[in-house]
Amino acid sequence: MKVALVYDRVNKWGGAERVLLTLHNMFPDAPLYTSVYNPKTAKWANVFPKIYTSFLQNFPFAKTHHDWYAPLMPLAFESFNFDEHDLVISVTSEAAKGIITKPGTKHICICLTPTRYLWSHYEDYLQGETLKVISKSVVNYLRKWDKVAAFRPDKLIAISTEVKNRIKKYYGRDSEIVFPPVSINTKTTKDFNNLPKDFFLVVSRLVPYKKVDLVVRTFNKLNLSLVIVGGGSEEKKLKKIAGANIIFLNIINNDQSLAWFYKNCKALIFPQDEDFGLTAVECQVFGKPVIAYKSGGALDTVLSGKTGIFFNEQSEESLIKAISSFHKTKFSATLISQNAKHFSKKNFQENLWKIIK
Repeated sequence: MKVALVYDRVNKWGGAERVLLTLHNMFPDAPLYTSVYNPKTAKWANVFPKIYTSFLQNFPFAKTHHDWYAPLMPLAFESFNFDEHDLVISVTSEAAKGIITKPGTKHICICLTPTRYLWSHYEDYLQGETLKVISKSVVNYLRKWDKVAAFRPDKLIAISTEVKNRIKKYYGRDSEIVFPPVSINTKTTKDFNNLPKDFFLVVSRLVPYKKVDLVVRTFNKLNLSLVIVGGGSEEKKLKKIAGANIIFLNIINNDQSLAWFYKNCKALIFPQDEDFGLTAVECQVFGKPVIAYKSGGALDTVLSGKTGIFFNEQSEESLIKAISSFHKTKFSATLISQNAKHFSKKNFQENLWKIIK
């Protein structure tokens, strides 16, 4: 069976990229097709035998500002040819599901979410770069294309109950849930003993929809120790408003450093409405609880009162109440780490093989 993998863009590291590496382990000879590839910021992709890029690869700044070319993404993915492949697996939160295959080629799409800036998070993206350069008429065109593209795969896989519901709401199509693989190196080669002993943790890209500003404002009030691991467009802004009790470290790509933080934190703060939320499971691998906004993927991964505490509103008052409840609750590290095993690489591979067969 000749297999190909497709992904929106290869220029960063995160949860979707972990899915791709797991797929590479399953199909080591499969080439990877993508709109743009930046080898400097995506060294993890060196394992693929071949990476095919679209015509956008040579466009100015496309490797670093792919969002400028959102209107061209449909054409970029429709331009690929998969006639020689028996199976294509796309991993996408945007346009990769829109590839065109002939009847002899099966297409399974692992949908991370329906395109955020067109649907579920449209209002949030209006304030950002993506929709500043796209007119209303182009958004309407992309929405129409996105709905058509969602019916091209033979099978749609959702990574959470939240995503399954979004697929039904925005595309009018059923999907099957397969939780993404969570795999993190539990060994640490570096320690950070100079940090406060009793600290809460945020592991996140520092972008608006992650709501890290909510955590910063809340911990300013509580004056509790907080470590924020990650970087992004909001970093300078967040540092300006953060008190002396909050420490920023931009080492999110280093699993061995992350392991130390997960092992030594009191709990992970998870304030965002996430498609799945990899960090909420990674923390549980180490037996540590999660204080999470009661929405999105966290509803699949966090067990209220057992592996974490929920807060109902993205407000300082609601988060403060949750932290107060956390201090009054006893957690079992064994139970928490057992819960994380439901989201293992082994389970992901077994469930995907069932669908492929």
